[in-house]
Amino acid sequence: MLGWLCARMVNGYSKLKERLIEHILFLYAALSIFVTIGIVFILLSETLSFFRDVSVFEFLFGTRWSPMFTPPRFGVLPLVNGTLLVAIGSSIIALPLGISSAVYLSEYAHERVRSLLKPLLEILAGVPTIVYGYFAVTFVTPLIRRVLPETDIFNAASACIVVGIMILPMVSSLSEDALRSVPRSLREGAYALGSTKYEVTTKVVVPSALSGILASFILAVSRAIGETMAVTLAAGATPVMTLNFFESIQTMTAYIVQVSLGDTPAGSVAYKTIFVIGMVLFTMTLVMNIFSQWIRSRYQEVYD
Repeated sequence: MLGWLCARMVNGYSKLKERLIEHILFLYAALSIFVTIGIVFILLSETLSFFRDVSVFEFLFGTRWSPMFTPPRFGVLPLVNGTLLVAIGSSIIALPLGISSAVYLSEYAHERVRSLLKPLLEILAGVPTIVYGYFAVTFVTPLIRRVLPETDIFNAASACIVVGIMILPMVSSLSEDALRSVPRSLREGAYALGSTKYEVTTKVVVPSALSGILASFILAVSRAIGETMAVTLAAGATPVMTLNFFESIQTMTAYIVQVSLGDTPAGSVAYKTIFVIGMVLFTMTLVMNIFSQWIRSRYQEVYD
């Protein structure tokens, strides 16, 4: 009888503990949802307040951005131009290097070499972004100006290089995970047909992991779009419409940093531009992340 009572008490205690853990985890999940809703609400309310004073057409299609000058101009295209210039330039650097290193680590590297190189590569992701910014200003830009003296002190090329280095570990790590998840039977079948290692890699493994690779590309570009301190220091604060990587530009994140220094009166139209630019950034990165998830879910079951 006593043993039965003890067993019931232990069983009841275990169930109580499980329910408590379940409720705590639910609260954590709900907290993240409420924080996201709060962020969206603040951005949306301030954005709507901004558009009571500024034309939506002027904001979306204007080519001059000078909200703190007289007369003010609120065309967001120069900031979008600078942001996309950095994102595209960094992608040109990071995506080929990332997929190449992922293929090497997954298909060619010895296990001992892989266990050494992968952590070293991922260390780049742990370097503070402001360090990358100072690296761009003190090393990358002087190096570029030695080759092209007409390059501005603050320029998009320097920002592209350091942001490309920053997102390289993301591309490499996620792409390698996608490559290693390809079933070994596909490789063995290709080898059985007489394929070389290069043919197996390029014609079997990479196409089979293409969905994961493309998802890593999109996430990396999204990361580049949202980068702040490195581009603030390296690219400058000149909102212009240009395709010249060697000119000074300004990205959306760099503008937010500039206005957030405290010189802009709270509640003014110029102050509200922080939130409307934040909403543009939020929308861009949200769309890219949704697209990345769609690619993964759309093609994932094909290779399960």
